[in-house]
Amino acid sequence: MSQSRFTALFLNQRLSLLRTLQRMVGNPSTAEDLVQETYLRVTRALGERPVEHLEPFVFQTARNLALDHLRARRVQARTLVDDVCEQVLHNVAAPLSSREDALHAEQLLERLSLSLGQLSERQQRIFILSRLQGASYQEIAEQLQVSASTVQKELKLIMAICVSVAERLA
Repeated sequence: MSQSRFTALFLNQRLSLLRTLQRMVGNPSTAEDLVQETYLRVTRALGERPVEHLEPFVFQTARNLALDHLRARRVQARTLVDDVCEQVLHNVAAPLSSREDALHAEQLLERLSLSLGQLSERQQRIFILSRLQGASYQEIAEQLQVSASTVQKELKLIMAICVSVAERLA
């Protein structure tokens, strides 16, 4: 098969090949690199010998490259972990929140709860429906029999209160 026929076939199957590789390696950039490497490898193989069933050959070459990549990544990850003593490895991992962070979060939650508790019943309901249950302005308006504009204005006020509480504690 001539190089120009292979190039036409490759361009025709490129998107399918790219999707297959993305599913295998889970990274669009890596998949793109593997597509390019596939093209180079098949071009080299065609220069050395004729290939009877080119399309399956292209996909098998791509698959083999992806498996090689995954295998190398797995070995590298294992090697990196095996080369580091366990104590160092645990110190690199994200530490649990400090006591100060936990105290700060607790204070913030307490103050937010107090501030939200001072809202009117309708405002509390709007906050719960919007932020906790994910209802749209229109859904809330219909449920509370107010306009969507009223819901929007109330939420703006409620969120300003929350931001104010957070800023004072920061």
